[in-house]
Amino acid sequence: MGSDLVVGETRVTRVGLGTNRLTNTPGNQALLLEGLSAGVNFIDTAHLYTGGDSERTIGAALAPFSEEYIVATKGGYSPGEGRPEILGAQIEESLHRLRAAQIELYYLHRVDPETQLETSLSAIREYRDQGKIRHVGISEVGIEEIERAREIVPIAAVQNHYNLSERKHEEVVDYCAQQQIPFVPYFPLRGDGGPALREIAEAHRATPSQITLAWLLKRSPTMLPIPGTLSPEHVRDNLAALDIQLTEEEYRALA
Repeated sequence: MGSDLVVGETRVTRVGLGTNRLTNTPGNQALLLEGLSAGVNFIDTAHLYTGGDSERTIGAALAPFSEEYIVATKGGYSPGEGRPEILGAQIEESLHRLRAAQIELYYLHRVDPETQLETSLSAIREYRDQGKIRHVGISEVGIEEIERAREIVPIAAVQNHYNLSERKHEEVVDYCAQQQIPFVPYFPLRGDGGPALREIAEAHRATPSQITLAWLLKRSPTMLPIPGTLSPEHVRDNLAALDIQLTEEEYRALA
């Protein structure tokens, strides 16, 4: 299965940390530091998370960033926000909140229905060319959009909605594996595995969440789930899923 994966030039543990509920408190700053100590080295945030507080918390806790981990953020979520001038303003705000001179991985958060994908990504590419963004990703897209994106700029990661119940991106998961592009499923734990999930968890003396993560990791060699939590205990529990080896029968029971 492999417990790590290369994103850009950085080798990361294949269970990251989502921060969509992170607010700027001493406890949450400590959570980030404890997560790194436990083995997390891929942290996911976005311009819109908690009104910018997620990015501010990460900047306050971790800046200046180390090359040993990746902080990924996103911009351009709402219709109209894919316009170059708005994306540019959001990138600058993210840099400021993160207290960073460069964002290691920056996703276009959504393809803007009001702006050509190529136009939005060209704006992000300009920041990459300036050295303010190192690698570029794209979120909630199909294969055709990924291929269009790759004509504009190298795509270092794809982040789509995917879990035990949400399977509309099966072909994208396989495409990313074939192309060696990290696939980052958001809301990875929200799916329902039914009675089989509980039975397999009991057999492994694990939690259903750990089995869900183990299933995702077995599903694709380039899978990089980012479960969100505000609990150091849950961070450690999530990382422990890396040591769970599902049998083919168990995997198929959940597939």
